[in-house]
Amino acid sequence: MSVTVVVPTYNEGPNVAELVRRLAAVLPDGGDVLFVDDSTDDTPAIMADVARTAPMPVRVIHRTEPVGGLSGAVVEGLRAAEASGSQWSVVMDGDLQHPPELVPMLLRRGDDADADVVVASRYTGAGDAGGLDGWRRKAVSKASGLLARSMFPLKLRNVTDPMTGFFAVRAGRVDLDSLQPRGFKILLEVLARTKLAVVEEPFVFGERFAGESKASFANGVRYVQQLWALRFGRLSPFAVIGAIGALLNLAILAGLQRAGMHYLPAVIASNAVTIVTNFLLQERFVFRDLRDGNVWRRFAQSFTFNGTEAAVRTLLLWWIVEKTVLHPELVQALLIVVAFLVRFVFHAQVVYKPHRAAAPQAASAPDGDAPFSSTAQGRVQ
Repeated sequence: MSVTVVVPTYNEGPNVAELVRRLAAVLPDGGDVLFVDDSTDDTPAIMADVARTAPMPVRVIHRTEPVGGLSGAVVEGLRAAEASGSQWSVVMDGDLQHPPELVPMLLRRGDDADADVVVASRYTGAGDAGGLDGWRRKAVSKASGLLARSMFPLKLRNVTDPMTGFFAVRAGRVDLDSLQPRGFKILLEVLARTKLAVVEEPFVFGERFAGESKASFANGVRYVQQLWALRFGRLSPFAVIGAIGALLNLAILAGLQRAGMHYLPAVIASNAVTIVTNFLLQERFVFRDLRDGNVWRRFAQSFTFNGTEAAVRTLLLWWIVEKTVLHPELVQALLIVVAFLVRFVFHAQVVYKPHRAAAPQAASAPDGDAPFSSTAQGRVQ
């Protein structure tokens, strides 16, 4: 089969030769590498030198105006791959944290399953995200992926790692014109905008071969912008219902206090009413297509979680009000905002979690389920 490996790069010169060497060792005949480069250093010159002696075709698109950031580079690479007639495009980073030796496995998995997209996942089977720098990046990666899966539970129901930058796409299956690339998480854009058959293959995310991570606070901001452009999926109606519930909660709290009730029992009463009201509205307007028929199970899970969350929030309310001069309604409003995302993720991933679609088993490594590690070395041709 023909395959183009699309590698978006930004100042990754020291990694180029090793990446090409390892890809050449494992790619089938007809495979080539396409670097879409936004570098501001000597990386393009290094790529040209490597291309002259590489045992496989190496192409370079150097963008002087990097529209859309890393995601824009990927889309431009996918267009070029389709134009060249490749049956598959494999997107991967240029720092060797994505093991080149996994590329044939992704292609075989896609063909066996007749899939549109094959996702290399750090969070399925024996996959591992150990190569991320520190616990903070690992926590951010997990939390970002969990939020994305909660926002798009059906489109991402077979995806444990929507934030990965390592995946394969079958030519012609993704409408590239519908994409609005920005930032650095193009897979989420692809999966959220198009109905696709998706399967996964585990892999171990390794250490960088050379250079430094490009992750930054600005990337986090662009991720939020990307979610906004995708209209936040189910988060939008959930937020509307949450806002209605918050206003109802505050109105009941204020009314009961005016009637002479102490603020603590007033908070408990207002929480109970809004928990039930929110559940009924969410059943009707947010998760209607994910209901499994057992409404009492869903209600028990929702009420138990929300009741526990409300109890914790009430204790925090009491502690903050007693220790500060802040008004109870203001504290309650702030705590409701903080708890909002936690409640949304719980409902999307537990109460209304969709069943994974059945898919053929992947062609596995010799030991059955061990993913390739990015530290594995390809053989030399």
